[in-house]
Amino acid sequence: MTDALVVRSDDCLLHVPGAEIWVGVAIPGTEVPERAERIEDALVAAGHPVVTAVPHDDDVLLRVHDPGLVAHLRAVHDRWVAAGFPEDPGQDRVVPYVMPTAGMLDGLPEREPTAVHAAAGRWCYDTMTLVGAGTWAAARAAVDVTLTAVDAVVAGTPLTYALVRPPGHHATRSAYGGSCYLNNAAVAAQALRDAGHDVVAVVDIDAHHGNGTQMLFYDRSDVAYASLHVDPGAGWFPHYLGFADETGRGPGLGATLNVPLAEGTPDGPWVDAVDRIAAWVEHSGATALVVSLGVDAAADDPESPLQVTGTGYESAGRRLAALGLPTVAVQEGGYHLDTLGPLVAATLRGLAPSDRPRR
Repeated sequence: MTDALVVRSDDCLLHVPGAEIWVGVAIPGTEVPERAERIEDALVAAGHPVVTAVPHDDDVLLRVHDPGLVAHLRAVHDRWVAAGFPEDPGQDRVVPYVMPTAGMLDGLPEREPTAVHAAAGRWCYDTMTLVGAGTWAAARAAVDVTLTAVDAVVAGTPLTYALVRPPGHHATRSAYGGSCYLNNAAVAAQALRDAGHDVVAVVDIDAHHGNGTQMLFYDRSDVAYASLHVDPGAGWFPHYLGFADETGRGPGLGATLNVPLAEGTPDGPWVDAVDRIAAWVEHSGATALVVSLGVDAAADDPESPLQVTGTGYESAGRRLAALGLPTVAVQEGGYHLDTLGPLVAATLRGLAPSDRPRR
């Protein structure tokens, strides 16, 4: 059994959201720097080798995301400060207040607004995902962490783990939200495609549907996306997406699989859903795997109603490891600080390849 190679960066700690604006009320943010610190401590204690990310250019990033989104995230906090918002009205994080919805525009062109407080809503689809002084540096470092993990897999390491924050699976081509800014799992999938894998599978075990990853590959057959998550129809984020009848479009028809789960789902049916997804991946023709490794389906997590244990996560890892595919695991959600590290360690223990031949 081979331990996962862990890739990390100090810069991923620079994003400090400060709060979330939820139904108009500022509440404490749960996507905090200590998440990464707790995970790293647990993985070091478990004996995983750890390396620091190396810089990469924007090539893959700009094929996953709209260059306008990347430019906006790079500059928006500086623009916000220059406009005086930290002093008046006293908001030092970028928060959108108006968004150009389809109902507002009614088919007219979506223009880039002059005012920075309006531009915030041009690129962000919720009020929970604030941008602070270190947000861009952290999100961009997460891309470097992810690409360094991909490089190691391409070079022959069977399992790598990208210890990233902020997470990424809710970020679409042209919008950020859901505490996500740049889509790290999508970057990993695209980089593996570029490295010569004809089909890459992305399996998302986060408690919430990865609407951004689904959207980015919805029309493509070369990236198969599968997710198990709390049912958005029961009132859970992302609310509008993640339903079982979303299976792809055009050339990508059949390359998306969603398995919505009821509130309170425990290990048994949750692992059964992973089994179903693993069988689907096996028939997809994929030769490489990306795991969006969220552990917020855990019973103690404050952000979902699912009831998965460490045993369930390890079992899920074993099911996916049995596919025998070179694997990049990318951190997504997981917000209960006391159990976060052990849950990630349990998943990686399950994912660790045995002597089964690799494709």
